Amino acid sequence: MKAGVRALGVAESYRGDVSTLAGVVVRASRVVDGFCFNTCTVGGTDSTDSIASLFSDLAREDIRYLMVSGIAPAWFNIVDLPRLYDLTDTPILSVTFEESAGLEAAIRDAFEGEEADRRLETYRTQPVRRRVTIGDETVYVRAVGLDTSEATDVVRAFTPEGGRPEPLRVARLAARSVDSFRRRS
Repeated sequence: MKAGVRALGVAESYRGDVSTLAGVVVRASRVVDGFCFNTCTVGGTDSTDSIASLFSDLAREDIRYLMVSGIAPAWFNIVDLPRLYDLTDTPILSVTFEESAGLEAAIRDAFEGEEADRRLETYRTQPVRRRVTIGDETVYVRAVGLDTSEATDVVRAFTPEGGRPEPLRVARLAARSVDSFRRRS
């Protein structure tokens, strides 16, 4: 992958009822090239729109990929990856870091009735997770707007060491820092 290819990584941190979303633009060469921030509701259903807003606020046509850390930030605020792709017209990759049987049981435990049904309906329409090995590490990737082979190449290209792609690693650090700052204010 060319060194100048850019990805926007989005990760979150939360305390209380608001989650801090951080977006970080990173080149494949590992150069950080921009930041943006937003919020979404803990236990809400606004994460997809909040992430799309991050992308839109940057107004950057040079971002080739949008990476999201996980699919259920802010306590099951499920990201609708196909809808996010439609809103941004950019290939989407959701990366998780642990093997799991899925979120259906956890959603049913956390919510009842229409609240559970709404999240489950969104969750069930997401692409399947694919296992991607990076050195000695394994991540799980859902992709929209690119095939499995390209998604694997993108994740590997943006992961210099360890098992966390650099855009997501830096976004997580930024979200935690902003969240910590907001709590002190």
